[in-house]
Amino acid sequence: MSGAYERFISVDVETSGPIPGEYSLLSIGACDVFDPAQSFECSVKPINRNADPKALEVTGLSLEDLSASGLEPSEAMQRFAGWLSSLAESDESIVFVGFNAPFDWSFVNYYFHRFLGKNPFGFAALDIKALYMGATGCDWSDTRSSRISERLKPRRTGNHNALRDAQYQAELFRLVRSEFNRVKG
Repeated sequence: MSGAYERFISVDVETSGPIPGEYSLLSIGACDVFDPAQSFECSVKPINRNADPKALEVTGLSLEDLSASGLEPSEAMQRFAGWLSSLAESDESIVFVGFNAPFDWSFVNYYFHRFLGKNPFGFAALDIKALYMGATGCDWSDTRSSRISERLKPRRTGNHNALRDAQYQAELFRLVRSEFNRVKG
């Protein structure tokens, strides 16, 4: 044990496609896993016009609207970093938590490095799907949010709104940890 306190931050993003750099980060939602009312949300101006129509259909976001109303990417990432900094005490580290964390973390990492030169989360993320698989011994195909929700019965649901999805993920994370502690105990 390091003795350092870890603050778990649930993060969800909506994007215009599958990979950062080629496609844009369009919205960020984040919350403290154990205090979801402590939250952050912003919309981001696209960095280019590349878009997978299915990604935009799922999110309901528009590149045109975000070009007019979204924050400049550097400002969005500065605000996000500032919010993260406001949560963490000097002896705390922040831990990125996501559902399919590799996807969300790749965009957040890319944008932090491109626009701020560093990622406050460091180089790692905690994936709820993998945690669930490890805690329950289930198959990978059973780590879909619908299957996890069937078993753990969260009160919240996701809807491709980044903040609402981050709060839903936070609840899933808490429930998975409770499941793991129950099985372990």
